[in-house]
Amino acid sequence: MPSSPTPSLAPIILAGGLGTRLRPVTGELPKVLAEVRGRPFITYLLDWIRGAGFARACISIGYGAEAVMDVLGHQWRGLGIDYSREHERLGTGGGVRLALSRIETEGVLVMNGDSAVDAPLTDFVRFALAGEGPALLAVKVADTARYGSLDIEDGVVRRFLEKGRTGEGWINAGVYYFPRDVVEALPEGASSLETDLLQKAAGSLRAMRCDAPFLDIGTPEDFARAADADWFDRLGGEA
Repeated sequence: MPSSPTPSLAPIILAGGLGTRLRPVTGELPKVLAEVRGRPFITYLLDWIRGAGFARACISIGYGAEAVMDVLGHQWRGLGIDYSREHERLGTGGGVRLALSRIETEGVLVMNGDSAVDAPLTDFVRFALAGEGPALLAVKVADTARYGSLDIEDGVVRRFLEKGRTGEGWINAGVYYFPRDVVEALPEGASSLETDLLQKAAGSLRAMRCDAPFLDIGTPEDFARAADADWFDRLGGEA
């Protein structure tokens, strides 16, 4: 395993959502444990983190917390796992803010637990730490209608455009870097990374554009597509 890319950065996976849209496929199972190509989806993200040289990761859990902890335990292929458990729904912002209590680093690498991108995580880490303030990973998709798109100019997100616009464009890949003080500035309790942090940072939010395969498993249709995404195996390393 490569050495840790930086001692000042800790990864957080957001895995506390209800996964309501995927219930026809997963039933009561937490979305991050949905089996993709023979293994729980979240293990691909853990291997992505591990392959970038990190020694530990924190998983923010809520719905189905016991199931996630039972399946993963406190280690995955040598990667230590910590848990930040919310006992009331805190949203994506509140979940990250709560997880800070288990993290001592000056920055956090946050990723959605239901999506993946076929790009080196180390590239984004280097990009994030080379500048100041928050940053996100942007990917190009053939149709932005489902996701909403990003208006990026000179490497900075100028606007977040609403869902429904069709055609090719850049979208938010759900991978972020935040300095610690930026997360600490979120209100206590429930909040949203998207509306309470990212949208307010438009105009100064740095974006690393990456033209690489991307998939989230949030709907039954996209979850079905994951079975044919052989690039997941590159994220996952050895079977």
